[in-house]
Amino acid sequence: QVQLVESGGGKVQAGGSLRLSCTASTSKFDISTVGWYRQAPGRQRDLVATITAGDLRDYAASVKGRFTISRDNDKNTVDLQMNDLQVEDSAVYFCYLLQRWSNDQYWGQGTQVTVSS
Repeated sequence: QVQLVESGGGKVQAGGSLRLSCTASTSKFDISTVGWYRQAPGRQRDLVATITAGDLRDYAASVKGRFTISRDNDKNTVDLQMNDLQVEDSAVYFCYLLQRWSNDQYWGQGTQVTVSS
């Protein structure tokens, strides 16, 4: 069972920055796709950004140019640098890991990001 532990959420004013980090407990981190999703109250969980084992990145249109996803295979971490945060970015952010060979998906517990105007 893979465990994902997130950190770095919090409160910030619009235009500010936060950095989220997620650490995964798996020896196969380097060949897994990892990323971040978010869920606002009353809404579905949506993709924010993912990064594959080959460092291919995918971003939601709403965060392109403001958010950057990165991974460190030596530390089993995936980070999300969030700049120019807007009120609509407020949500619970979930770390995600996909093992493509088995199609097993894992989720972190989530970390709250609140952006005030």
